[in-house]
Order: sequence, then C-alpha cells, then structure tokens
Amino acid sequence: MLPCLNEEATVAATIRRAQEGIKSSGLSGEIIVVDNGSSDRSAEIARSNGARVVYEARPGYGSALLRGFTEAKADIMVMADADDTYQLDHLGSLVKEINDGSDVAIANRYANMQPNAMPWLHRKLGTPVISWLLRSFYGVQVGDSQSGYRAFTRKCLDKLELRSSGMELASEMLAKASVKGLKVTEIPSTYLVRDGESKLRTFRDGWRHLRLILTLTPTHLYIIPGILFLLLGLLTFALAFNVSSGLAIGGLNWQPVFAGPIFVVVGLNATLMGMGIRRLRIKQGLRQTPMLDQLDQFVSLEFLLATAALMVTAGITIDLFIFSRWIGGLTPTNSAAQLAAVAQTLVIAGTNTGLIGFLIASYEA
Repeated sequence: MLPCLNEEATVAATIRRAQEGIKSSGLSGEIIVVDNGSSDRSAEIARSNGARVVYEARPGYGSALLRGFTEAKADIMVMADADDTYQLDHLGSLVKEINDGSDVAIANRYANMQPNAMPWLHRKLGTPVISWLLRSFYGVQVGDSQSGYRAFTRKCLDKLELRSSGMELASEMLAKASVKGLKVTEIPSTYLVRDGESKLRTFRDGWRHLRLILTLTPTHLYIIPGILFLLLGLLTFALAFNVSSGLAIGGLNWQPVFAGPIFVVVGLNATLMGMGIRRLRIKQGLRQTPMLDQLDQFVSLEFLLATAALMVTAGITIDLFIFSRWIGGLTPTNSAAQLAAVAQTLVIAGTNTGLIGFLIASYEA
C-alpha cells in the first residue's frame, strides 16, 4: 500500500523494492499505489512498473491510505511511503511478526537512520515527543510511532475503524490498537534519504497528532487535570479562611477567596465531563483506565442530581445565613466574604453537576 503525491522520481524504485520483498519472502500479493492528486507522472510510472493504481480525490495521507485499505483484498497488508525511504525489499520481516501473532508490526527507522534522512526537528523533537505521549497515555511500547512502514491484518484494520484524513492516522492506529487490546510489535529497520520534498508540515501535522492523542484519552485530558484543579481549589479556600485579609506577594495583596471558586468549578466540570466521555469511549469498545472503573457508579444521572441538589441547597442556606445577619444589623464576621464565595461556588458547581448529569445520560440514551 503506497500513498502517492507527486513522487515520479521515486515511485518506480519503491515498487521495485516491494516486488523484491514479496519475491524474496516467498509471498504473493499485489502492490497498490493510491494517487492522491498528483500533478506529475507518478500514476503513469506506477502503472507501467506493475502496480495497481487507484485514485483518491480527498487530500491527505490518511485519506489516501483509507482508500487503499478498502481496495486491498489480502488478509495481511503492508503500508509504506512512495518516496523510496523504506527497505521494502525486507518486508518479509514485518509480515513474519504478523504471522507470529502480532496485530500490528512497525519498522523502527531510528535503528539505522542515514544521516540527513529526517529533518532535525522531526528526528529529535517531533517523533520522540509523540512517541512518548503514546507510551505514557496508551502504553504503546514503540520508539518510532510515526514510522509509515507497517504491516497489519485485515481483522485488525476492521477493529480499528480508522478515520483520520491526515498524517495523524499513524498515531490513531497505535492509540486505538492499544485501547482495543491489540498486540503491537516493533522491529529495527533502515531509513534512507528521500529524493524530493517531504509532504509533512511540522506544526500543522504536529498539532493534529496532539489533538487526536488527547481526544482519545479523557483520563489525561479531563479527569486528571480536573482532580488537580479541585484539590487546588480546596487548598485555596483553606488558605482564604486562614488569611482573610489576603496574602502579601511583593507589593500586591492576593485574595485567594476569588481564585478558589474558579479552581473548584473548572475542576469539577472537567472531572465530570471526563467521566462521561470515558463511559462513551467504553461503549465504543475503547478500553479506558481500569483504576477508574469503581468511580462509574457515581456518574449516574440519579446520583449526580442528588449531589447537585445537596450542593445548591447548601449554597442557598449559607447565602440565607449571611443575608439574615445583614438585615439583622449584626456585624459581619471576618469570614463573611469567604462564606459568600463558598455559597456561590456550591450553587454554580451544583447547577453544573446536574446539567452535566443530563448530558452524560444523553450519551447513553
């Protein structure tokens, strides 16, 4: 499977490498080149060198691959780039990993990367950071997550339900393989210097990778930051009651009473939204952090509505207490402002809790 955009200088050599790889490994198969809007002779050259050429009008690396996946008929597929940077004449090594039980096998370019084969920013920062995020968030133990040289089974592909249209499809494949419990292996490979301009756009494609990685893991995007904000809010409230006159920072006087409500409300909203999205991901067949399973019982609509009612009631009660002292002509206590902040926080957070409860329930309707 070779996605191709203006690769007339290298597509023939890439096809010949693939043909040699198929022959030397004793396999049989076809080479599919997916032309993604080339303005040069890439498609003509690919066809004349024995490849089957299909066309994909939607732009993007992922779009081209997705089209190729639908065209392929084999039970095992190998994907690579048409820029002659991968040693496709050794593709039998990847296929062997699949035959030995792996669902996805990846060739690690860092094992033997030729000088100047990859831009410094991509080699030292981009790929290592994305790989680290995938290892940290999803447990995918690979060192080169952005390698485009991979093998996988048709059954695996059907389970992954890939959707990305751009370069981020590489990360989507690994993240979904992990949350669906599939086996991913990595083998060393060589990465050659390409002939021609890379289609990768550093910052745009980097952001698309980051966005996808975060949106598939509500635990790291919502729940963990949410809990941290909640704890920070409670600590800030405790500080506000202990230093009601404010905290001197240089020439400024910081009032923690104003920060506490912000931290608590943001933290609670993020945590509840994360739990709701987590349940939705589970329904989609994506495994989530097992240690949070025990919290699912607290994310039912009935529990959240009861909690919301208690919070709003407590907030209104505190407000009424403060109001009764005011109309009674009693001297406000030193902690009146702090109590008022607690009251407003309870009312706002309680209301949000009820609304988020209905939102979560709508996911499951």
